[in-house]
Amino acid sequence: MTGSTPPWKRRSPARGADPGPSDGPHGVRDDERGSSTAGTSPAGSASLEPAGDRADAPVPASHPAPVARRKAIRGRARELAQEGVRRGSDRARAGLAHLTDRIIENAPRVPVRDLATLRRQFPGLGPEELADKLVAGAVNASATVGAGVGAAAMLPVPPAMPTELAAEVTGVAAVELKLIAELHEVYGLRPPGNLKDRSTAYLRSWSGERGIDVLKPASVNSALGVQMRRELRQQIMKRMVRNMPNLMPFLVGAAVGAAMNRRDTRKLADRIRKDLRGMQVPWDALPPLPPLERPTEPLEISGTPEAPDDPESPRR
Repeated sequence: MTGSTPPWKRRSPARGADPGPSDGPHGVRDDERGSSTAGTSPAGSASLEPAGDRADAPVPASHPAPVARRKAIRGRARELAQEGVRRGSDRARAGLAHLTDRIIENAPRVPVRDLATLRRQFPGLGPEELADKLVAGAVNASATVGAGVGAAAMLPVPPAMPTELAAEVTGVAAVELKLIAELHEVYGLRPPGNLKDRSTAYLRSWSGERGIDVLKPASVNSALGVQMRRELRQQIMKRMVRNMPNLMPFLVGAAVGAAMNRRDTRKLADRIRKDLRGMQVPWDALPPLPPLERPTEPLEISGTPEAPDDPESPRR
């Protein structure tokens, strides 16, 4: 029949089939994408509009680029490292200040023999021979301190290392302060003042590794000012850094500590004696000097040569 739809193009009357015209109710129909509309697409139909222009499309979540994340992680790690360094530096300064105060407190407690006592204990010796005896005893005493700390650190534990170094520096400082004070007695250059004033002068000599010129008031200044405390901290820090090998395990630190302390004490004594020789006052030209005061709580310093039967010797 002319104008009729061929059988193979007729729509099936099965249930669920679209009963509308083949071109759709609103225009051209496509079986794969549904009916097209001039306005908003109905539910269940696809739109030919670009996805970016649709207001109802979900906005994709933005994630930082990997490079930005790595930069943020590195920046945070740098901040944490700097904070750790600051805290460690603050603790180190506090420990160094505490050790400095301890050495200052111990200085007046160091037992010192005056010239008359030394000449009784070592009769027949001149100034240089007597000074040699004192240096040899101090070198042996400082070596004993270093060996003791090295033996105690046979199996070093990191938290205990600062305490061991502080104990060594404190012990060696007491030995060397005693040596400095007695060398000044031997060369006839006792600083003026009382026990505290002389102890401060010996601390200045120890920190600067120089002899005291009693004719220059600046070198005998007894004030514990900021500059002197800074010099003491620098000397203590230098000693602690040099004594780090003493903490080597398996008794190696004991041998290293003894050798290094022996060398450092002898070097200090050589510098002090070189200064004192240029200012030495002969024994026969010395005016009568009063005996030195005895400290109320003297420190125990072993290893120095001292006659045990001398009643005026400080007990250890």
